[in-house]
Amino acid sequence: MTDEDEMPKNKTHKGTAKRVRVTGKGKLRRQMTGRRHRLEVKPSSLTRRLEGTTEVAAPDVKRLKRLLGR
Repeated sequence: MTDEDEMPKNKTHKGTAKRVRVTGKGKLRRQMTGRRHRLEVKPSSLTRRLEGTTEVAAPDVKRLKRLLGR
């Protein structure tokens, strides 16, 4: 088998890998938006609600899994 016969490997998109986590069942989780800056003008109730992670929207899952090499 020569190098010409083999398909190239898919590389992991490192920017996506840093932002998205894959659960044990294969679901994608991401951080909630709006928690980076200007927190002093946002209500405390809002910043508490934005803690943690949320599931990636269904239309984006296929594209993100391809970027992650899955």
